[in-house]
Amino acid sequence: MPILHIEHPITDFDTWVTAFDRFSDVRRNAGVRNHRVLRPVDDPRFVVVQFEFDTDAEAAAFREFLQSVVWAVPENAPALAGEPRAVVLRVEDV
Repeated sequence: MPILHIEHPITDFDTWVTAFDRFSDVRRNAGVRNHRVLRPVDDPRFVVVQFEFDTDAEAAAFREFLQSVVWAVPENAPALAGEPRAVVLRVEDV
């Protein structure tokens, strides 16, 4: 199961959540099966998000959507405070 792992600094978590919630239908239509939002215990101005997909192609397409539509437009990502890091990962059985 591919995971799109994203991490970036934010200015305010409540503002970030409001913007994140606006894209819930887009996430569902893009094939997001599940997601997790994580925050470091010692840095309230940082967020990590992991989205699970069925295919690598879905994960890569959603990453492209985030880069070109969400993060490129300040109104769509009002709490973004730096360059996001976004990688598609695969869980390995070891």
